Order: sequence, then structure tokens, then C-alpha cells
Amino acid sequence: MEHNVDKALGLLGLARKAGKLQTGEETVSVMLAEKHARLTVLANDAGEVVTRKIRSLAEGSRQRILRIPYDKLSLGAALGRPSVSVAAFADVSLALAFVKALPEGTASPELLEDLERRVARVKARRDTKSRKS
Repeated sequence: MEHNVDKALGLLGLARKAGKLQTGEETVSVMLAEKHARLTVLANDAGEVVTRKIRSLAEGSRQRILRIPYDKLSLGAALGRPSVSVAAFADVSLALAFVKALPEGTASPELLEDLERRVARVKARRDTKSRKS
């Protein structure tokens, strides 16, 4: 289990360094409003106001939100910040890898299936584009 925790947090750091993960309420709110968030994660101790705001921005869209089993300080440490309550993936493949690395039972099977379908669609589009080139 510890290995998975390290892997999940490591994937967060990797996604941030690649520019595929944004943190902070304002930045994530903009991503949600522009429908660029592929998966938004909330720390398990994220405040009620932040949680409500993020959920309301994602409501009615296909953007998914997941409360994860890490607190703000753990997320912050993984991302080189003092604390992080909310982060959003801009890349569906990294989001899927992160969800798969989480402790078992954290994400619903429906979320996992949705992310896998989205990854398959992205790959199919890339294959179509490369054949046309």
C-alpha cells in the first residue's frame, strides 16, 4: 500500500512538472469554467466552501471530481507547495494513471471506466491524425 501512495503522489508531481496539473482554487476554477479539467482532485480536508465552489463549477459538465485520501499538507509536499486543497489534471492519460495508483476503493468503477473510455478516444483521434499525415 505504501508503494501505491508514493506512486500516486509521485504522479501528481510528474503531472505538475509536465504542465498537465494545476493547483489552487482560482486556477482550477478557471480550468473548470473553460472545461479543460479532465479530473479535479480535492484533499480529504479541503474546506466546505472550496468543495462547494468546485462541485458547482463542474456540475452539468463531464468534468469529474474525486476526493482523495491525502490531506492538504501531503498534497502540498508532493507538489512543492506549503499546502494544496485542490488540483486539476489537464491530461486524461495522467489522470487515469493517478486514479489507478490510488489505494483500492478510492475511486468508483464508473470513474475508472469513464477515464479509460476518454483515453481510448484520445488515442483513436491521435491514430486517425497520424494516418492522415
